[in-house]
Amino acid sequence: MVAAAALRVVCCGGSPLHGARAVFSADARYLLCTSGDFVKVYSAATEELVRVLRGHGGLVTGVRLNPHNRLQLYSSSLDGSIKLWDFTDGILIKTFTVGYKLLALYALASCEDSVFAIIPKRGGRDTFQLVSVKLTKTAGQDVEAKEFSVVLEGVDASPKCTAFGREGEYVASVKNFHLQVYFFKRKQLNRFSLRATNAKGGNNLFTCVACHPKEDCIATGHGDGKIRLWRNFYHNKEYVFSTLHWHHDRVMDLCFSIEGTSLLSGGVEAVLVQWHSGSDCKKDFLPRLGSAIEYISVSSDGTLYCTLHTDNRITIINSNLRFSKSIQGLIKARDVKTGLVVDPRTKALVLNGEPGHLQFYCLQSDKQLYSLDIVQQEYIQQAGLNQTDLVKVAFSAQGKWLATVEEREEEPDLELHLKLWFFDEETQSFKLNTQISMPHDDHITAMCFRDMDELEDDSLILVTAGKDCLFKVWVILEDTDPEAQQSLSWSCDFVGSYHNYQATNCCFSEDGSLLAVSFEETVTVWDSSTWDLKCTFCHPPGKIRDISFGRLTCSKYLIGATDHGFLCCWNLLSCALEWSAHLNVVVLQPDPLSEHIAAVSWLSKESSLFVFKPNEPRPICIQRNLCKERIQFAAFVPRDVPETIGSEKYLWLRRSQLYFFTDTQELMTFSTKPPEERLTVSSKQLAVEESLPVTPFSLLLGKHRHQQSQGDIDLTKVVRNRHEQDSPAVKELLHTPAHVLPSASFLCPIFINSLLISKEKKSAEEVADEVEMESEEAEEDSDEEKDVTEMEQENIKPMDLFGEITCKLSKAEEKELRKVRKMDYSWISAF
Repeated sequence: MVAAAALRVVCCGGSPLHGARAVFSADARYLLCTSGDFVKVYSAATEELVRVLRGHGGLVTGVRLNPHNRLQLYSSSLDGSIKLWDFTDGILIKTFTVGYKLLALYALASCEDSVFAIIPKRGGRDTFQLVSVKLTKTAGQDVEAKEFSVVLEGVDASPKCTAFGREGEYVASVKNFHLQVYFFKRKQLNRFSLRATNAKGGNNLFTCVACHPKEDCIATGHGDGKIRLWRNFYHNKEYVFSTLHWHHDRVMDLCFSIEGTSLLSGGVEAVLVQWHSGSDCKKDFLPRLGSAIEYISVSSDGTLYCTLHTDNRITIINSNLRFSKSIQGLIKARDVKTGLVVDPRTKALVLNGEPGHLQFYCLQSDKQLYSLDIVQQEYIQQAGLNQTDLVKVAFSAQGKWLATVEEREEEPDLELHLKLWFFDEETQSFKLNTQISMPHDDHITAMCFRDMDELEDDSLILVTAGKDCLFKVWVILEDTDPEAQQSLSWSCDFVGSYHNYQATNCCFSEDGSLLAVSFEETVTVWDSSTWDLKCTFCHPPGKIRDISFGRLTCSKYLIGATDHGFLCCWNLLSCALEWSAHLNVVVLQPDPLSEHIAAVSWLSKESSLFVFKPNEPRPICIQRNLCKERIQFAAFVPRDVPETIGSEKYLWLRRSQLYFFTDTQELMTFSTKPPEERLTVSSKQLAVEESLPVTPFSLLLGKHRHQQSQGDIDLTKVVRNRHEQDSPAVKELLHTPAHVLPSASFLCPIFINSLLISKEKKSAEEVADEVEMESEEAEEDSDEEKDVTEMEQENIKPMDLFGEITCKLSKAEEKELRKVRKMDYSWISAF
């Protein structure tokens, strides 16, 4: 048992990867981007997460490479600090405390000891300013950087609305319908304005800005999808601009290539547009990138582009507009209606993803496993359209069947589709088996499978409840028609109702013998074999918000939560109320592997957790103030290996892990472990090496080593074990940064000694083997040599038993002795 630790709430997914512009490392091997309070380092070649830079106490708003040391990174945060990192080793070098919320960060090569940031203006509401922050070079890891000067007033808070010109000679900033350009050497400020709408009704609102790296040219994006290229802006009245237009909606971001020969633009169309030489006629496209493009980045060598999307996806693209890699986190759906559902096969969380899709999200790697297209319709990126949406999902016990509900509402009509999907073992994907149009006359409120053995399809039952005051039972039928495309299909077997009340929730008992359906303020219990109504429970006032059966030793209880703030427990054997508590429960989630039930309450803008067993009204665990956001959904995910828990208070986390989903679409969980300790430099470097692709030479070398080790196990056993023990020290020596190593004269003896094998006392048998090997080299007749070796061994062993010392002959004497033994003495037999 480990020592008891406090229960902590940790964010495990859903942090936006598109909070600020991503940057490539100088060699384009790594991609660095913000993710909530962290900075994540990804491998551009393998998509794998290499390292997470932790240290900020607030949302990270910007990352920039140190222009004077490309192995270092600046990061800014809402916690009012700028941190300098060695991102290759994951080491925090220095923290500069500014004292203001930092909303954007810029670093220029022309400024050696300062960076630029956007901060709120003191005393002003929603007013921001661009400042130059001086980074002091005083000793110490934590220093103050309170000295700064204001460059521009009234700038936009978005990082994409401010950009610096070639060699840092000027800075351009846009806000609303105004463009302002400040020249540092001349200390001159020019302002340009546009009308709110043009003659054709276009929206001239500025949305983003980018500056040409080699020429005096400024590109601005606008709300009507146009791009303007401004020139001669040194003069207030003699400026000129040209217009590029392809996007049908607002331009989300702009970025010039390294040499400035092309301009990249992106918007809500999820299409990356490459404009050549500033011409409206010369452009290339990379379509179908999934969702709206939030930011565009270019590597310093110009070989790679990167787009950050609103659905939490990062796309790495080659400079010829060929797709290269995709890093997909937890997709930020427009509205999560399916809740959190666990896939029994992969232990992945399943919920709404792209419009009309289900995303299967891996909790261990914080990446999407795959996306399943349910609606199978093209989504149109246009506001105000009523399009088909995915609202319900349920898995059978073993994950063999998947049920989905999709709807499209356009007054006064409602379109409903219930789809049953079968998992194909050959293709390892779900295939549509049955589609039922309008299974209910009104919205479907709940859906569940009977949790029983799926070896026989006869035991499979699906129940749906709807606002049409009905619940329906769906079963599998076998099609006897030999010409039918599939042998199994689903059909309605029973329809139930209760006093014309709307059905709101449904669930099966653990053994599948009972079905509970809530009708507004009443809970009804039905026999799943005959569909007879067995009993009803009512606890007014308030409608039933959620219901759940107890499990294992608590299977005789039924739990219900009302929207008037009551949590009730009924005894199924006595058909009476066992206990009730005044608690505003918004989420009720049972653990499938234990008797525990988690209830999440929302009161006074605070979410709290209560874990209890139905047979005990007193909670086992109470965790208040989980988060400031409202918790929408929760799910227990079974662990592969039971966790070792030191405190009895948290034993309910031993077999399953509880995850919950907030209204800001952040995925959180509980942990009893202390914060992650910082890894050593060598282990981090090894993690980087393991994430890189394996070369053919390394594969060939590994195969050769494997064959060599299998050739003579006895002879290499001691040597191999010795190297395995010393390898960590050797790796530590080889991977430690050079600037912290002692002199080579000091390290050389240590390194050589680590490679040597200590001389050990040999046994008599090993000595005999060595004599035998030597005799094999000197002797031609192997049979006679074998006899000699056996004689030597017989002479050695008895003397070893008494601890006597064996007298050895010299090589010359041994050679002479062999000659004597080879002499032919057969003539003596004649006498």
